[in-house]
Amino acid sequence: MKVPFLDLARHVEANRTDFDEAIERTLREGRFVLGTEVDRFEQEFAAYCGVEHAVGVANGTEAITIALQAVGVEPGDEVITVANTCVPTIVGIEAAGARPVLVDVDPATYTLDPSLLEAALTQQTRAIVPVHLYGQCADLDPVLKLALARDLRVVEDCAQAHGAEIGGRRAGSLGHAAAFSFYPTKNLGALGDGGSVVTRDHRTAERARLLRNYGERERFEHVVRGRNSRLDSLQAAVLRAKLPHLETWNERRREIAAVYGEALAFSNVLPPVEQPGRRHVYHLYVVRALERAAFRAALAERGIETAVHYPTPIHLQPAYTDLRPQGRKLSVSEHLAAEIVSLPLHPDLHEDEVAHVAAALREIPSPSATPG
Repeated sequence: MKVPFLDLARHVEANRTDFDEAIERTLREGRFVLGTEVDRFEQEFAAYCGVEHAVGVANGTEAITIALQAVGVEPGDEVITVANTCVPTIVGIEAAGARPVLVDVDPATYTLDPSLLEAALTQQTRAIVPVHLYGQCADLDPVLKLALARDLRVVEDCAQAHGAEIGGRRAGSLGHAAAFSFYPTKNLGALGDGGSVVTRDHRTAERARLLRNYGERERFEHVVRGRNSRLDSLQAAVLRAKLPHLETWNERRREIAAVYGEALAFSNVLPPVEQPGRRHVYHLYVVRALERAAFRAALAERGIETAVHYPTPIHLQPAYTDLRPQGRKLSVSEHLAAEIVSLPLHPDLHEDEVAHVAAALREIPSPSATPG
């Protein structure tokens, strides 16, 4: 049996009627940039996240940039984030004119280790961007406590956390602002690029709206220097069609994760651990195997496609070696990069595919991954 890592065509086919209706509605209205569909999606997505405001933008990277600028980050400021993330996090920070400062992650959650923040602070530090990675929220209580004490801003990177929760609150509702991506592979994905800035603060939302559209307050009246970063109406219409199904799809992800976790109960491969008080939505199901190449090869022999998110920490990427911190180690991120493997997990997997992956996980021997 072949089990693809992801099959977006299957997802589209399963939801084609909803998509066709949403696109036809937009075509009839004839407004294709911003417009009614964007307005309505912003209202609905803000309500879903538990905040007052959502501002649709061009993509998730732009959402990080605009969110940072909207909360007051300026050129020359420093923004702390993690080494164990995807490059767009860094691109978004640098596009705001700030310098990324990297810290390591917690070995259990793979997200920002709050205990390392104090050592990374300087007089130039203006904001912190915790990344809610793989579908699980970072531990934000100590981050927010530090931010309050030092007058810093917290912008959540929620690109992989649509619907994730911590302490009964959804990702995006915790910091001063948050950035979402609607790239097609996300738990809530468009049929192209898209993103959103979400926030509780009216002034932050208004500034984000200015920044996404050339700084324009009224037609041809530009009150700040902005950019072109607008969510288009067709993508918003598709996202509106998908949003009512997001909770069902997330629950399906959790069901599959439970099957995989049970299969790995007596394995030396380490499954992800859902932390107490958090609701993991498994954007990715990431395990750790000491001999990763052999483990992936054994799964491939059984027709199971895997991936690695991510094989190289930011500071070891050729373009970002200058971000390696002096005097601080990023050893957990480096260690994880050598062992992590992403298994197929999405709501459109068939039951026999899930069973096939679970059976393979029970059968394949693997040396244990080393904790920490």
